[in-house]
Amino acid sequence: MTAVGTALIVDDDADVALSARLLLRDQFARVITTHDPAALPGLIAAHQPDVILLDMNFSRGASSGAEGFRALDTIRSLDAEAVVIIITAHGGIATAVEAMKRGATDFVTKPWDNDRLVTTVKTAAALGRSRRDAAVSQQKLAEIVATTRPESPLLGTSPAMRMIHALVDRVAPTDANVLVLGENGTGKELIARELHARSRRADKPFLSVDLGAIAESLFDSELFGHVKGAFTDARADRIGRFQAADGGTIFLDEIGNLPLHLQPKLLTVLEQRKVTPVGSNRAMDFDVRVIAATNLDAKALADERRFRPDLLFRLNTVEITLPPLRERPGDVPVLLQHYLALYARKYGKALPSMPDDLAATLAAYAWPGNVRALRHAAERAVILAGGEAFVAEDFPLPRAAAAIDIAPTPGETDLDMNLERTERRIIERALQKHAWNISNAAGELGLTRASLYRRMEKHGL
Repeated sequence: MTAVGTALIVDDDADVALSARLLLRDQFARVITTHDPAALPGLIAAHQPDVILLDMNFSRGASSGAEGFRALDTIRSLDAEAVVIIITAHGGIATAVEAMKRGATDFVTKPWDNDRLVTTVKTAAALGRSRRDAAVSQQKLAEIVATTRPESPLLGTSPAMRMIHALVDRVAPTDANVLVLGENGTGKELIARELHARSRRADKPFLSVDLGAIAESLFDSELFGHVKGAFTDARADRIGRFQAADGGTIFLDEIGNLPLHLQPKLLTVLEQRKVTPVGSNRAMDFDVRVIAATNLDAKALADERRFRPDLLFRLNTVEITLPPLRERPGDVPVLLQHYLALYARKYGKALPSMPDDLAATLAAYAWPGNVRALRHAAERAVILAGGEAFVAEDFPLPRAAAAIDIAPTPGETDLDMNLERTERRIIERALQKHAWNISNAAGELGLTRASLYRRMEKHGL
């Protein structure tokens, strides 16, 4: 069997260190030795050893073990899960016992029995790997729980949506990478979740990553993970999103917002199917299906000044383009019925009836925010409705349905100084100006996408 992992030997006696290295070189891919415990932080950060053999005395004539205890404390502060085997002289059992109380895994005595040393080291290293695997599994679960949101059904019976459903039926059972195109609010993430739910990975994680919301400085850490001490705030090992989604599906939302200089990093990871956490030199395999989405159209994606052709080729084995809601008005009544009923249940309210003339007005509306805007409108209507039937005032659309004029009325700036209403009016204008393109509207407003979404929620937009 091919040797794997790293062993680190810390002993001031060159002959002892060499003897241990020769014994262990067939058991580990790398065996590193040092005579200076002060070198431990750098060696641990660089090599992340699976097991450390640590002598307890380094100065001439020293026998108290104090130096070894200090070195052990240093190791434990760097990695609380480190596997440390104490090397102690015959008669130093009390020292070894104290070291184990402080976190050492096992001990061997000098002169050692070669077979016992090999067995002890192999057993301890295996224990350490199992601990780390368990920690990774727990973190995967935490990542999944933190990023999973309640699903909504992919609704619509229009010819355009029937074609989408048919395409999803054919593509879902495969592992093909999928690129989903469509305006904001058309349901790109719903398509991704539907593909995952109908795939052979359905019982594995589905992880959604908004690339437009990740700061460039955190890109590597978020997607690929980091090890403790890799940078100032890296207080513990953290797996990246690709490892967290291992076995399942990763959804890379807003892929079109990924800066050009970061795209080669993503391309390399997708080609090699390996990630190297920040601060580590150990590449780790992952197995995920990649679904990406963007509100950019095919023409914009084809611009090499904006998006790398080789990355686009890697992502769009299959391309699905979602039509905007204005191109499938026949689906509006179905969507409204679903969301109105959903929010009536949520808020414990009786569901008012929908007059035919109002239903026709809503179906004819262009819905610049697409399904997302319709959903917000339905929630607002359920909250505001006060009678047995909905009225036009329950929906924030009357002026929009009749070709909205959102310009301020004469003197409005002087008369209406209410900050809440002013903020809502400015956000609404920015969204209308940019056809509800969240990234562009947020840029003009000087906000992040996440901040704009929060304000949209606040104002019912």
